[in-house]
Amino acid sequence: MTYEQVKTLKPTEFKRLCGVYPDTFKDMVTVLKAEKVWQKKTGRPSKLSTEDQLLITLEYWREYRTYFHLGNSWGVNESGSSGIVMQIINLK
Repeated sequence: MTYEQVKTLKPTEFKRLCGVYPDTFKDMVTVLKAEKVWQKKTGRPSKLSTEDQLLITLEYWREYRTYFHLGNSWGVNESGSSGIVMQIINLK
């Protein structure tokens, strides 16, 4: 489920899905976008939005799914899902 699909959920359902309330999620996205502005742009841009990348990471932490399964669910390959999770985790 993409962010566009889950943003209409009730706050309690949203928290059950990804582990944080919608307001907290929006704050996390704001911080991520601010950090990404300062990062060096290399390689091809992601086809997933920042919100979707955060959802993948939260899904990985919450459900302990493999990168293979995450990739299949989100339409990216295994190394792509791994890269997205590692990029979100390692933002400095």
